[in-house]
Amino acid sequence: MMHDAPISSDAADAADAARKIVDTYLTVLMKPDPEGARRYVAADLRIRFTGGRAMDDPAQCTAFNASRYRWVKKRFESTDVVVGATPQSAVVYNRGTLYGEWLDGTPFEGNRYVDRYVLREGLIVEMDVWNDSAEWMLSRAQGAQP
Repeated sequence: MMHDAPISSDAADAADAARKIVDTYLTVLMKPDPEGARRYVAADLRIRFTGGRAMDDPAQCTAFNASRYRWVKKRFESTDVVVGATPQSAVVYNRGTLYGEWLDGTPFEGNRYVDRYVLREGLIVEMDVWNDSAEWMLSRAQGAQP
């Protein structure tokens, strides 16, 4: 039987701070404003984008998105902090859907994504990105709509 453990106000504050950092970072990054997004990341940032693409700067995310989309935004459905967050360390998941236009101008929406973030001392040190874009692109290439 599982029991809900009481969450201290310190833990709740740490979780709330981590959630706000991730939400703000993503909002700025998706403008796109990679320079502004750098305020929320550590110098040793490790990014793993869809397909295992390694990156280390928010500008690389922006460039990759520009190679796939005319424009793209994220519609947040939830930002969840893993239990045990502290001001020193937190793991955060943000999930939702992508919407925008493919390079040919065709609009899309409802493209699922999940991002995972590791924060240390209030800065993002790891970012993992998964979404359905490759599947959608494959379906489009085969003449089907996802």
